[in-house]
Amino acid sequence: MAGRTWHSLPEYEALRALMESGTTSKAALRLGLSQSAISRSISSLEARLGRILFERDGGRLRPTFEATQLNRRLDPLFEALDRIDGPIEPTQETLRLTAPPTYAHRFLVGHVATFLQANPHFFVSLEVTSSEDVIRRIQDDRSDLGVSGIDLTREGIKLTPYRHSEAACAMPKGHPLTQLETIEPKDLHDQPLIALSRRHSRRAQLEKVLTTSRSIPRIVAEASTSFAAVDLAQTGLGVTVINPFPVAQYRAGDVEFRRFASPIEYRTYFVTSDHKPTPAIARAFIRHLRLHTTRTPFTEPT
Repeated sequence: MAGRTWHSLPEYEALRALMESGTTSKAALRLGLSQSAISRSISSLEARLGRILFERDGGRLRPTFEATQLNRRLDPLFEALDRIDGPIEPTQETLRLTAPPTYAHRFLVGHVATFLQANPHFFVSLEVTSSEDVIRRIQDDRSDLGVSGIDLTREGIKLTPYRHSEAACAMPKGHPLTQLETIEPKDLHDQPLIALSRRHSRRAQLEKVLTTSRSIPRIVAEASTSFAAVDLAQTGLGVTVINPFPVAQYRAGDVEFRRFASPIEYRTYFVTSDHKPTPAIARAFIRHLRLHTTRTPFTEPT
């Protein structure tokens, strides 16, 4: 078995300097060495490779075909060294953010904009999906940070409390129930009600509260998101009971909100992986949200 060939960077540097300058004196000046050091490096390289690399021609050293081939093969090595020694290229940190529509539309997009304005070297990729998929994306390492209102305990998931809200009723301006500061379940009896669709666990909670109070509203429509339910209420179709965060921040100008007296509570969480550290850019965005989230009468930070 052939013996291992040991590489010597000084020998390779001497080879390239000599090929580009043509004389040992110029090569030595280029590398900051003596002429004898250049000669020793070339002789050592020739002995190690068993090839003649330079021939004298009228006072100059002419590289042989073997030297030219070796120098070409050394190109990737010295290109890599140039990249290592060169200036550090700035890298753009990316935040992979995910949230359901209720949080993503209007609320998160506004905060993403102000976050990037304050940190132009950052990049944000926002994925709008279902609450269940928010959890899956964090588990599969397809997202760094999620915002969700569903308390789902899953393997590899960490939920950090963000906001706490009490249930609120939303209705059009001038609705008779706007005369009340707090709306009781009994006040919804025989009222047209816009309910969340049955796939929401909050629908069952509301029905239990109404049943306990013997209140039977008239369900006139269903919606899959709080934003859609509030939009339907704004048309005059009826009243809806929803999580006021964050919809109340954007619809308080044309929709009335009142506290709904019930044990129904809502919590919003930051969703991160429990198997790896949270990226610095995700922590920065969490701080940005906590600092700039508008206070409302129905919601408080946690």
